[in-house]
Amino acid sequence: MRRRIVGTLAVAFGLSSTLNAFADVDHNARLVGSFIWQGEGKRFGGFSGLEVSDDGQRLYAISDRGSYVTARLERTDGQITGIASNRVVALRDYDGTLIGGGGDAEGLAIDADGRWYVSLEAFHRVVAYPSFDKATWVPIAEEFPSLQDNAGLEALAIDAAGRVYAIPERSGQLTRDFPVYRFDGSAWSIPFTIPRSGGFLPVGADFGPEGRLYLLEREFSGFGFRSRVRRFSVEGDIIAHIETLLETATWAHDNLEGIAVWQDAQGIRLTMISDDNFKFFQRTELVEYIVID
Repeated sequence: MRRRIVGTLAVAFGLSSTLNAFADVDHNARLVGSFIWQGEGKRFGGFSGLEVSDDGQRLYAISDRGSYVTARLERTDGQITGIASNRVVALRDYDGTLIGGGGDAEGLAIDADGRWYVSLEAFHRVVAYPSFDKATWVPIAEEFPSLQDNAGLEALAIDAAGRVYAIPERSGQLTRDFPVYRFDGSAWSIPFTIPRSGGFLPVGADFGPEGRLYLLEREFSGFGFRSRVRRFSVEGDIIAHIETLLETATWAHDNLEGIAVWQDAQGIRLTMISDDNFKFFQRTELVEYIVID
């Protein structure tokens, strides 16, 4: 099955430049620009989790192969024109050993104190990094072990109160909404669910500077990827005022999986990164949109 998907992607990528000419973007976001990030070394690529500093100058990302990278974004007239990065470094587990690719790191969220939270899809858990010498323990929700293989805790976000939100890629049934797990520092709960809409699945999340939850979703049609961003107002234990900000045509961008939301003088920005799956026919793409409110 995996070979069939990879083969389909290879063919589709060959057609993507043609499709991009017709890649209309819907709803309330305007494309700022797209930048292809090229790096070296066997650890570079597979980026699924993303954070960007409040001033839009620093990037933090994690890779499927259990690595992290920090980088400086170079901009001209607000568009990303270059990236100066440190080397890609391996994440470590509780005992200081390397997590490696088997952990399948997916989601990233950084709290106000600089502590990193990383969700691991293969083992259905979240770990914390006050520093990078080793991970620290975060309790495991009783529902985590029953999450689907290779479709676990994909999206991670932190609200202004420091609570961690984790959203799985799949809910267990095609008609079931996506549970949102919230960690308050001592225990996990499920305050609300994300309603399904179409064939899109959650892959990334972030809270914007105004306090709303932004969800990056992906749909794979068998021919290529489509991306969507929805925005939710979180009011206690409920969500309200659901908006679709962005919905792309197939292959408008590569396999977008990580999202960071920040604000500059032009408005709220959505910065997204693609997971190239370490395939030669895919790219590590950084894409930015401005929300039109």
